[in-house]
Amino acid sequence: MTEKPTPRPHRNFYGRLKGKGLHDSHKRYLAEDLGALAPKGVSWEENPDRNPLDLTTLFGDRPVWLEIGFGAGEHMIHQAINNPDVGIIGCEPYINGVATLLGKIRKAGAQNLAVHPGDARDMMDVLPEGSIDKAFLLYPDPWPKKRHHRRRFVTPEHLQPLARSLKSGAILRVATDIPDYVRQTLEQITAMPEFDWLAETATDWREPWDDWLSTRYEQKALREGRTPHYLTFRRR
Repeated sequence: MTEKPTPRPHRNFYGRLKGKGLHDSHKRYLAEDLGALAPKGVSWEENPDRNPLDLTTLFGDRPVWLEIGFGAGEHMIHQAINNPDVGIIGCEPYINGVATLLGKIRKAGAQNLAVHPGDARDMMDVLPEGSIDKAFLLYPDPWPKKRHHRRRFVTPEHLQPLARSLKSGAILRVATDIPDYVRQTLEQITAMPEFDWLAETATDWREPWDDWLSTRYEQKALREGRTPHYLTFRRR
């Protein structure tokens, strides 16, 4: 008897999938480059049984990092260029941001990137358990209204599958300029037995990481007088 495929869960998606019209160059990047960079087997249509991805087909035996919501991709490119011995998977549902990243990849010639143009939850469904060495959540959608806080990434719906995919000792970095997002992040993640918060002094969350590249979102926050926070957690 043939087993039925895993039923697809109902998932609301909040946020933009596409902005104003794409430039012709962006359309070309999407048409010519995305197919080779998008991991196969992430979508439900390609992988209804949700079989784990074989990350060695993407990056060989290199350590694998994950960036959740890469925006315009400047941090992802920065890390890829400075860490050529690491493979980096980026997830971003906003197609304009995906197209912008593809242009940056062409210009930089980076060879150690994979791009999922969709919901990070679909990627985490199929990441092998304990496969990710480092994860980044940088300036995620703040959803400032209290009734929308459940939409934030730092909820069990997202954090539990992320924790499952992280190796023991893996690092999770969270950057945000929203004080209430800091509060919710600390409340949620420090309550999980899988994580330790690595801050020992205030400097540890006030100062950026040594290899940090300030993104356009951070520059906007600084212009508008908001204070960035840099939170570092380790998977137990």
